[in-house]
Amino acid sequence: MITVNRLRTAAIAAGILLLAIFPLVNGNAYWQNMAIMAFLLAIMASGWNIISGYAGYVSLGQSAFLGVGAYTTALLSIHTGVSPLLAAPLGGAVTAAVALILGMVGRRTRGIAFVIISYAFLELTALVVSNWSSLTNGNHGLALPLPTWNRNYLNWPFYYYLFALLIITVWGSWAIRRSKLGIGLAAIRDDESKADGIGVRTDRYKMFAFAASAFPIGVAGGVYAYYIAFLDPASMFDIVIAMQIVLAAHLGGVGTLWGPVLGAFMLEPLNQFTNQSLSGPDAGSWRLIIYGTLLAAIVLFFPKGVLAEAVAWFKRWRHIDPQAMAGKRLSVAAEDLPAPVMARKRDEAATGGPLLVVEGLSKSFGGVKAVNGCSFTVERGSITGLIGPNGSGKTTVFNLLDGSLPSDSGTIRLDGERLDGLSRWRRAHAGLARVFQATRVFPHLTVLENLAVPSRSFATLRLGTSAMSGAEAARAREWLDFVGMGEYAEHRAGSLSYGQQKLIELAQALMLEPEILLLDEPAAGINPTLVERLAGIVRKLNEAGTTVVIVEHNMPFVLSLCDHIHVLAQGNVIASGPPGEIERNPEVLDAYLGDHTPGPGTNPATSGVTA
Repeated sequence: MITVNRLRTAAIAAGILLLAIFPLVNGNAYWQNMAIMAFLLAIMASGWNIISGYAGYVSLGQSAFLGVGAYTTALLSIHTGVSPLLAAPLGGAVTAAVALILGMVGRRTRGIAFVIISYAFLELTALVVSNWSSLTNGNHGLALPLPTWNRNYLNWPFYYYLFALLIITVWGSWAIRRSKLGIGLAAIRDDESKADGIGVRTDRYKMFAFAASAFPIGVAGGVYAYYIAFLDPASMFDIVIAMQIVLAAHLGGVGTLWGPVLGAFMLEPLNQFTNQSLSGPDAGSWRLIIYGTLLAAIVLFFPKGVLAEAVAWFKRWRHIDPQAMAGKRLSVAAEDLPAPVMARKRDEAATGGPLLVVEGLSKSFGGVKAVNGCSFTVERGSITGLIGPNGSGKTTVFNLLDGSLPSDSGTIRLDGERLDGLSRWRRAHAGLARVFQATRVFPHLTVLENLAVPSRSFATLRLGTSAMSGAEAARAREWLDFVGMGEYAEHRAGSLSYGQQKLIELAQALMLEPEILLLDEPAAGINPTLVERLAGIVRKLNEAGTTVVIVEHNMPFVLSLCDHIHVLAQGNVIASGPPGEIERNPEVLDAYLGDHTPGPGTNPATSGVTA
């Protein structure tokens, strides 16, 4: 049977073989030059794809890395006498270091702000090179030594150097995509805030992605400098090159492995045509118009790129339906779910005192006090409900607990550790996990990849490990089996139903092995059968030692599950106690059925039934 994978493998093998023997069977310098320039563009587009395709940070400054690598290699060769081909990797290392600096500057920006910063970086590097004439010779340019090998070999050393570098770059891109770093970058692209909330150190991930994307471009820049033998700032730091990089990636398919390579080989003949046909002072402007028009057409008519659209067409032709399992009834009943296996051992010696202590928590939006001096505790090993009428501040309290919003005042302690003031990823590392009311899975990742994103700790060396194999992947499959979603592991999360995505997000939170699990309206928008399943899952988790806090409007669900309930109204706790007493409390009834206003001298934190 013909499959997409077999066709792709055969095409890749044939392409590599053809390119490997091309100089041996064709000595035409023009065609070899076109292949060399296609290799160069493919390397740059593949590098750009790491930060812009995988992480979603669109950069217009990637051509600056070509210039930095070229000038670094040229200066090393001129002043030390080392061959530029040997100095090129050092040029790549310097380029990666420069990219780290750019990553530190741009890590807090996104969207159009990052595009502007990346373009400003391109212009800034051009200005530095132009004006640092004592080092770079400014606008007069730098001349590199000519090659010393036999001219009978023509451009073979350049050709095979860049060919090998392209293979290494594509392999590196593949390895990154399957690593912990790559899965984290894909999560950042889909929902950076959510990734931050499940323990991903997004700032570090982005900085490493910048360096990884810049290194091969810097090496290629050193080889390119030797190839053209003369450098000047105007040609090396050119916005047209940046546009070509973006266009090549979009032409083949942004975020795919081979798309940028295919796009580069499709675009290079057009580059050669414009180089030969356009001349004079307006040539650069006309090239920008041509490339900009082509990029707009691709985005409008082939938004996924030519390669991705071709694969999608093939799947439609073969009648492969990616949503075939969406909405399929889950086969495992709640009472038959396997018991959860906790990889992180609970501290059995931890006794006495509550697990979560919230004191005086407040948050205002302008003149509106959404949370007003809210105080409550959550006992270790309990299932605690947080209820109240609409607008009482329940979800805002959750946002303050997980760090989605900064509090105006008050303290949050988890197992004695202060959480208020910590970043979201630090709170996740401390043992706090949250499931949102509106599901927030990473739609472009598979279900299994969604569970590979969460992280309870951070280690730089761990970023290079495989995210889809080993103990962590096995544990992810265990959690998927636990929530009844094991057979969906290889399906894209965005293609599944709302209720299925709720279960995926719950399993995702459980990958953190949290000390306390926050469930924000878990029963909202799902059918009664799934509500029963969810109740069974929560009970089993609690039996295994997980402390759960639930915000929910479904009162039968809350009353049947919770050991203890806190009632919020107007941003503070008006009653606390076991479910049987809370449902008969007159202040609670007044809060739900009327306008609750605490009477004079009433302490809102202790009024009504208390524990």
